[in-house]
Amino acid sequence: MPLTTRIEAAITQAILSGQGKVAPPRLAEALAYATAPGGARIRPTICMSVALACGDDRPRLTDAAATALELIHCASLVHDDLPCFDDAATRRGKPSVHRAFSEPLAVLTGDSLIIMAFEVLARVSEDDPQRTAQMLLTLAKRSGMPFGICAGQGWESEAKIDLSAYHQAKTGALFIAATQMGAIAAGQEAEPWFELGARIGEAFQVADDLRDALYDEETLGKPAGQDDLHGRPNAVTELGVQGAVSRLKDILGGAIASIPSCPGEAQLAQMVRAYAERLTPVMPARQAI
Repeated sequence: MPLTTRIEAAITQAILSGQGKVAPPRLAEALAYATAPGGARIRPTICMSVALACGDDRPRLTDAAATALELIHCASLVHDDLPCFDDAATRRGKPSVHRAFSEPLAVLTGDSLIIMAFEVLARVSEDDPQRTAQMLLTLAKRSGMPFGICAGQGWESEAKIDLSAYHQAKTGALFIAATQMGAIAAGQEAEPWFELGARIGEAFQVADDLRDALYDEETLGKPAGQDDLHGRPNAVTELGVQGAVSRLKDILGGAIASIPSCPGEAQLAQMVRAYAERLTPVMPARQAI
């Protein structure tokens, strides 16, 4: 089964479980709206790719890990778009959840997706209680405080920002969770997979900074120029466009070199290279000169 098919099937099943017969109809609809269409599904793809590279001997655990990651990611997007944060009108080329359903329902949608993520993992605990417990702890650590995406959002309210800590928490956290949970799902130790996740996350953040600075809203499918608008620290402001592009290439090279030894090491390196090509923005002619 192709990874995309496997991922979409698992996510769809999770959303359906939250749309019971007696569920509030609009909130139930918002759950599906917030998770589909799903964009690139980068985090669950990385998670599954690591699990496959390590043997994938518990597919149900892998599916649950990948699904939980994407649910947390989608929840973070719903919350990021709220008026109290970015006040974004669009996401993935359509109205953001608070614009389509109302601000209260957007808050509840994000909250529901977060809770659903941990429920998805808890439901497979009978397959391997120890691995499931480790995945639950990993996801919690990379979602909350002080090392998770909540911390990343929190840094934006500080007068003085630690850029490295900000980037690792805001973007790197779920990529670290992706590599580590993929390894755990397949019965491997999590720690050797930290560096790969951190490097991919840092690369993704630098690439996102570049896209935010270089592209327009139509190209991005969401508001552009948000870093400048909200005064956020970013790689383009710190390094310039060419410096940020060079930094991105260095990070991705290090990511490939950091892949731990495993049966599927070569295939995993190929996947990272493919993402490297996708992440590197094509600069408009005026910027490339």
